Amino acid sequence: MCVCQTMEVGKCGKSAVCDRGRGVLLEPFIHQVGGHSSMMRYDDHTVCKPLIPREQRFYESLPPEMKEFTPEYKGVVSVCFEGDSDGYINLVAYPYVESETVDNEEPPPEWDHPRRKHSRRGLHRTNSTASSTDHKEERPTLSTENSESVSEMKSPKLELMNQSDVPFQMLDGNSGVSSERISYNPWSLRCHKQQLNRMRSESKDRKLYKFLLLENVVHHFKFPCVLDLKMGTRQHGDDASEEKAARQMKKCEQSTSATLGVRVCGMQVFQMNTGHYLCLNKYYGRGLSAEGFRQSIYKYLHNGNRLRVDLFEPILSKLQRLIAVLEMQASYRFYSSSLLIIYDGIDRPRSADPLSQEPPPNVDVRMIDFAHSTFKGFRDDLKVHDGPDKGYVLGLRSLISILELIRAENQ
Repeated sequence: MCVCQTMEVGKCGKSAVCDRGRGVLLEPFIHQVGGHSSMMRYDDHTVCKPLIPREQRFYESLPPEMKEFTPEYKGVVSVCFEGDSDGYINLVAYPYVESETVDNEEPPPEWDHPRRKHSRRGLHRTNSTASSTDHKEERPTLSTENSESVSEMKSPKLELMNQSDVPFQMLDGNSGVSSERISYNPWSLRCHKQQLNRMRSESKDRKLYKFLLLENVVHHFKFPCVLDLKMGTRQHGDDASEEKAARQMKKCEQSTSATLGVRVCGMQVFQMNTGHYLCLNKYYGRGLSAEGFRQSIYKYLHNGNRLRVDLFEPILSKLQRLIAVLEMQASYRFYSSSLLIIYDGIDRPRSADPLSQEPPPNVDVRMIDFAHSTFKGFRDDLKVHDGPDKGYVLGLRSLISILELIRAENQ
């Protein structure tokens, strides 16, 4: 159970008592295109993800010049895996306070979490039965009178109510575009289900989890087009087992990571001609050749009607700036880190006046996922690397070359 004593975000402890009305219901982040940990929506400007101590410490020790290219770190919250009176399970975030772990305490009386004020932003739920109306008496609840724990509930069925106005469709490498149109990136739902199952299997009554709070880097885009690129020629951290290192090296060798230093890990791009997002996932990206990677970058910059040639200059400018920043970071390694490239899918009408000065499109480039990153003196890491991360820089240079080639071919 959890005992929350402060509302100051980022000041958290190992446990907290769930205080009615003060928790924030977490929702799946519907624009997650890659990764394996579930990103959750905390509010319009903030997302959260399961805390890994190395990643938290890395965010806390970022050099000032890198902060332009990383999400803002906002602290930590405690997350409870809770059931309500109808037998649904919710993830609820509470302020995190430093305190002793509270053992063997009774869970609080059952209560219903208030819905968000936004009409379209509801609860994400898991249910122990296939229907919200059938067999209601069979659904376990969490209360002082009911000793059945969350870990004893059956496999969850997720009801996702936080949805996009724009449908998503997955691109299948064998059969083209899927006919199914859904209201969230399918990868986000996959990650969310896996996260809930992991938490269920680990849960002991009211176990708390710590989550990182991070800036939602797509919040100011109306139709966020997101490209998630796994960067570098090596993905395993220095602490990886021989078995894991071998698996990661094989993935790199069999993909564009080994030759280009970058591979597609996920994508969504808004299509003006159909009004939906086109999605790719990491399995699609892993099987691409160098030419297939180039075609994927072209696809990411094409809105179904035309190639967004206005995006080349701002993206290239940011990538060049990022190279300059990373080449200053001697001893840094960003193993298994990803790079997000984001732009707005709204295709602004071009002015008929050739002399008019149009503002450049809104483009963002952010580094994410630092669970395996290191640098000299970080957390007493024994291995120290010399110079900048050449594998990551190779990936950036490959990406720049491909973008310049596409631009030259379409001038």
